[in-house]
Amino acid sequence: MELLQALHYGFLQRALLASVFIAILCATLGVFLVLKRFSLIGDGLAHVAFGSIALGLLLRMYPFYVSIPVVMLSSLWILKLSEKERLFGDTAIGIVSASGIAIGVLFASIAGGFNVDLFSYLFGNILAISRLEVAAAIVLSLGVLVLIKLFYYDLFSVTFDEEYAKVSGINVKRINTMLILLTALTVVLAMKIVGTMLVSSLLIFPAAVALQLSRSFTSTILCSSLVAVVTVLSGIVVSFIFNLPTGATIVLLNLLSFIAALAYKKFTS
Repeated sequence: MELLQALHYGFLQRALLASVFIAILCATLGVFLVLKRFSLIGDGLAHVAFGSIALGLLLRMYPFYVSIPVVMLSSLWILKLSEKERLFGDTAIGIVSASGIAIGVLFASIAGGFNVDLFSYLFGNILAISRLEVAAAIVLSLGVLVLIKLFYYDLFSVTFDEEYAKVSGINVKRINTMLILLTALTVVLAMKIVGTMLVSSLLIFPAAVALQLSRSFTSTILCSSLVAVVTVLSGIVVSFIFNLPTGATIVLLNLLSFIAALAYKKFTS
């Protein structure tokens, strides 16, 4: 009864609404990133986001106004390092990730140490999400779905075979740039749910579960989105009932779903 009563509160309604759209967003992009072996970019950009949030708090600015341009530029830097400088994707991500976390610690130290606001971004605080952030989550999610619909075959080709995509006349650089920028925006939005330290889990786990259960590319995207929505909503409810950290609860439910998917595949194959 307590949970049903709580559903009448605006903050919980905003949390549930935003979490659905952000879960779909992360799950959809996660399929492409996992298949391209670029899944750790979420972790790298999350560390950059930590640095940009620390800078925003130091300058007394709304952190998202600082994070969005900084994380987007960092994502383009990762792409440039991996393409132009002949560095493997994980090396480029590691360079940017280490730089981001170091800068974040430096700014936090200058600001006088870690405070409550910074910790809320580190570990997530979905119940504190604002109307503006909910609107941004909805608009971005719908925009990503439209882009995937428009560039479905281009994304499919680039994901599985970039050389074939180039030969076919697809602008591979444009598609990769679009994917990386959408991922950067998603990481910034997802910070409110699980925090910068766990944001990569929303990009990886649902996609990994779907790849165990699905046989086609389209069904993988749909399955990944379903897993993400179920685990995120369940995580919010469970954390509310038992007074647990929301971000950690969501990640652990994703882990359980992955273990269940592995077990299902093992016993049905």
